[in-house]
This record gives sequence, structure tokens and C-alpha cells, in this order.
Amino acid sequence: MGSFAAGAVRLTQVSKSYQNRQDAALQVLQDINLDIQAGEFISIVGSSGCGKSTLLRLLVGLEHQFDGQISIDGQAIQGTSLERGIVFQDHRLFPWLSVRDNIKVALQNSPLSRDEQNKTIDEHLELVGLSAFQDSYPAQLSGGMSQRVAIARSLVNRPKILLLDEPFGALDALTRANLQQELQRIWQAEKITMIIVTHDVEEAVFLGDRVVVMQPNPGRIKRIVPVSLPHPRHREDVRLAAIRNDILTDFSQLPPDQLLSTVPKQDFDQYRFSW
Repeated sequence: MGSFAAGAVRLTQVSKSYQNRQDAALQVLQDINLDIQAGEFISIVGSSGCGKSTLLRLLVGLEHQFDGQISIDGQAIQGTSLERGIVFQDHRLFPWLSVRDNIKVALQNSPLSRDEQNKTIDEHLELVGLSAFQDSYPAQLSGGMSQRVAIARSLVNRPKILLLDEPFGALDALTRANLQQELQRIWQAEKITMIIVTHDVEEAVFLGDRVVVMQPNPGRIKRIVPVSLPHPRHREDVRLAAIRNDILTDFSQLPPDQLLSTVPKQDFDQYRFSW
């Protein structure tokens, strides 16, 4: 398989089906092949029903039944792991805990001493620009600040990979743009592999080294678009706009949405994450 650096991901012939109520197989993903280099920022974009969130659940380790192989640094994934952090669209902070204690929750099973834990919490509060708000509670924070706490919580265990599932989808446009800039800065500082799932093509192009464009029914990779522009990037760069417009043509002639069977609700409480 060759040598891998820390945080390298390989998906080989990955397919995923669910059983619907008529006991027929509903193909959600088909023959996904993707190599992600360590430290790369990958954006996955597609219309509803293309399987991009299912693909992220497979990478996290929430789904166990699938065809093909997913490996991290040459090792097949085995369930969830602290080496893979996850940030969801909703921040999932505990309202009765302060910002600092919400981040500290992720270190419950950490081998670090108390002093080492406090030091790494301080570092990550500074990383997301919330040192002055460490004693605040979620109800006192804006949506954008709450997502910063969620990002810090996901990074505090020093994962190899950070997975982001529509992390800014519930935020207003201005806050979203600011957090995209922040995520770009954090990625450059942490130098880890980041994979974001989004329906926002502009966001995908602004952040990603490559944009994986998916198509639905069943979900598969249509093409992979390189974004060969250095970081940090500037939103007004006409080259970004040209790449965005090119990708948008992939969605201009999509077939009508087809009714999909409901996927069983995931019980996230039973899993351990780097958060």
C-alpha cells in the first residue's frame, strides 16, 4: 500500500446501502475511490441525497457495514477514535458548563496530567480566540462563538484528522464568512488533515485544496477539482470565482429529487470522539 504520513486517508471501492421498508437495498454510495494526503484540506460538495454526510459518517467510524476499504495511515478504521475529531452543524455544547469546561470534557480519558490538560486547553482557547470568554456559558455566546468552542473541543486531543459536517450551515452569512477565515487560519496553524462536507460551493472552493464534487442516486464522485491557490486566500480573488462557477455548472442540470427512505437515527451518545 505504500508509506503514509500521519493523517493520510484512502478510500478504495467504498459502497454503502441501506435496507428500506420493503426490504430492498437502497444504494447510497457507489465505488468511492479517494486518496487524501496528510495535512490536506478536502471539501466534499454535492446536492441533497448524494451521500456526502454518509461518507463522513463512514470516515468517523459511525457506520460499520459497507463494502470496500477505508484506511488511515495505512490501517483500516475500526470504529470511532480520538484521532478523528468531528464538528457538527449544531455545536452540542453542555449549557451548564463554562466554555473552558466544555473543552475539558474532551479530555476525560486523556493520559495528560492536570497541568498538561490546563495548558492544552489554554492553547486551544487562544487558537480559537476565546481566552477572554473561558468562564462564559453557552447561553452567553453567539452562534459563531459556540462553533469556535466546538472546534476547540474537537482539536484539544490533537487528532490527526478533523471532520466537519456543514459546520457553518446554521449561521448568518457574515458570521459564516468570518468563521471560514478562522478555520483557514486554524488549519494552517495545526497542520492536520481537514475534510469538510458542505452544500455551499463557494465555501468548498475558498477552503479546499481540492473539491470533491459528488452526484446523487447513487452517490458517487463526479470529478475532483484542484484549487491551486496559496493560503491564506482572499474571497474576492477572481480565480476562486472562476472555479466556483465551473463547479456550479455540475448542478445546473440535476434530475428532480427522488424520494429516499429514511435512514435510521444515529445515537451519537454511544460513541467517543475527539471533542
